[in-house]
Amino acid sequence: MKLKKLIVCVLVLCVAMMAFSGCMGATSASGESASPTSSLTMLLPMVLIFVIFYFLMIRPENKRKKKAQEMRDSVAVGDKITTIGGMIGKVVHVADDRVTFETGEDRVRIEVTKWAISANEGKGANKETTDSEESLNS
Repeated sequence: MKLKKLIVCVLVLCVAMMAFSGCMGATSASGESASPTSSLTMLLPMVLIFVIFYFLMIRPENKRKKKAQEMRDSVAVGDKITTIGGMIGKVVHVADDRVTFETGEDRVRIEVTKWAISANEGKGANKETTDSEESLNS
């Protein structure tokens, strides 16, 4: 998907440069430099390229980051999560910026920061979490 966007951006850039290439070297018949309107048309391709990059690359990335942050903020006890390292477990404790989860039947507890969570599968785990959380708090 990103490769397609990059190719589209490069193609649009090439088309814009070809379309406005005549404006770059505009001089009057007497050999004087171009008029102020000509310098304004020279800025137009740069503004156009920035707008295209914003809508094709910057804005979607910001939306993705916001959605990921909302997912991390909504983690609750009992949720099944996956970390960026590939560990899967059930959340047993949630603090301000840290999450403690258990991995499998051996009940190993691992504490990670919230930014390390890559996926939240919701309440897919059974309710054994309450006794685990009580033993964590005591």
